[in-house]
Order: sequence, then structure tokens, then C-alpha cells
Amino acid sequence: MAIQKEYLVVGRTNGTTRTGSAFCTLKLKTLDEELTVAVWDVPPTAEPSVGQLVTFATIQDNDGKKSARRADMMPGMVVPEGHPLYHLLPRPIKRDVWDKTIEVLLGYCTDERLKGIISEMADVLFKPYSLYPAATSVHHAFPGGLLNHTHQMLHMLEGLYPCLPYPVNVEHCVLAILFHDYGKVYEYSKEGEPQPSRYLLGHIYISANRLNNILKEREVPDDQIDRIVHIVLAHHGQLDYGSPVVPCTQEAVIVNLLDNLSAKTDNIENTGNGEKSFALGTCVVK
Repeated sequence: MAIQKEYLVVGRTNGTTRTGSAFCTLKLKTLDEELTVAVWDVPPTAEPSVGQLVTFATIQDNDGKKSARRADMMPGMVVPEGHPLYHLLPRPIKRDVWDKTIEVLLGYCTDERLKGIISEMADVLFKPYSLYPAATSVHHAFPGGLLNHTHQMLHMLEGLYPCLPYPVNVEHCVLAILFHDYGKVYEYSKEGEPQPSRYLLGHIYISANRLNNILKEREVPDDQIDRIVHIVLAHHGQLDYGSPVVPCTQEAVIVNLLDNLSAKTDNIENTGNGEKSFALGTCVVK
């Protein structure tokens, strides 16, 4: 089909075909449409990048799977502020939004030692999280997506905790959320390209190990450390999903569900109408 409109690239992943040919998969948006297009013969370093405008001479549609040749793609400029599509590009949240949520959560906490660690680490982690993606494609796949994903979980906990009629150690939840995806700073480049640590160690181990060391350095009792680190180890929920252990505490269940809720709702938001969502195992209807 002939394409006249200009799209904004809001997501990109690179791949290689079975024959060794490079391609990229672009997530594209306009004010009234979003779609995913595989573009053949595009090396990882070639345009377009996230935030760039692009037009197509032709896009092929094969049973809902859209593709194009590199020769039919015309990358344009990086979308400038004031452009009608500028606001469609996902960006990391502002520092005041992050600080406000941390402030509210600290108000729920009673353990002074853990409150101090939360305050310190929330300050330290803001900058790196604002630079890295939370994933390559499934959810929050943009520079700063790691910050937004972590904040969403904290913000949901902020509303959920006062509603729970069960005893819940909120300090444990907050620390685990702050660190559950810490390892993604090492798993991905800022552009979302997988790094060797993703395959050698994985973000769950990196996250749990770093948090364990921080808590030991600050002389948190071992029984508390075990419970907090368990939440990080169990945040994927099932062994089949990469969790070394499954959630076996109230706090671990809560964090697992918050992680799922943040990831899957973002996945739906950024999947086009009628497109297949890997995370959901079905097509999205909007």
C-alpha cells in the first residue's frame, strides 16, 4: 500500500534473518495510527533511530504483518519540539515526580535504617535509570524507560499499600522495586542494544547481587537481607519466566504483580490495534 504520511519512530529493535541479513523492526506512530513494520536490509547503525521521522513509498501487508524494503523508507529529521508528533515520543519522568513518590513511600516506612538506604539509593539511581531502557521491545523500550517502569511500580505501591488489610513490610517492597531491574543498566546499552552481561549473568542476578552487597555494607540483619533479596529474585513470578525462585512472601507476590501490571499495560499501549502482543499471547484490541 502507498504511504503518504509521516511517522514518528517510537521504538526500534534490530535483528538478523536466518540467511544473515540485517533488519530492524520499527514501532511507528502518527496522531491517529500506530503500527509495527519490519524493514529489510537495515544494519544496526543505519537510520532511522528512535525520535526520528520517517516516510515510506510502500509498506507490504501480509496477513497483518507489515514490512518494507530499505529502498522504500525515507528517514527524516529528529522530531523537533513544537512538531505535531513531538509529544508522542516517550520520555523519562521529571525529578520532582520521582521525588514526590519516594517522599510519600518514606512516610509509610518505620525502619530508620532502611529509610536511609531508600532515600540514598533513590537519589543515586535516578540519573542512570533516566538514561536506560527497561527492555528492547516488550515494555518501556526507550531511553529512560527503566526510570518510568520503576516509578510506575513505586507509584502503584503508593496507592496500594494503604488499602491492604494484611501486614506488609513496605520498606522491603520499596527497596526491591528500586533494584529489581538494576541489572538492565548492564544488560543493555542506552540505545537498547543487548550487552554481554545479558547472557553471561542476566539482570536478575546482577540486581540481587548489588542489592545484597549494599544491604550488607550497611549492616542490615541477614534475615532482613534474605527477605528483601528474595523479592528481587522472584519478581518474574515463575521459573519458566526466568525467576530463580518463585514468590513465597506477601511482599514478593505484591512486587511481582506490580511488575506485571506496569509491563503489560505499557505493552498494550505501544502495540497497534489488531497486532499480536507477545506478552499477552494474543492480539490487542483498541
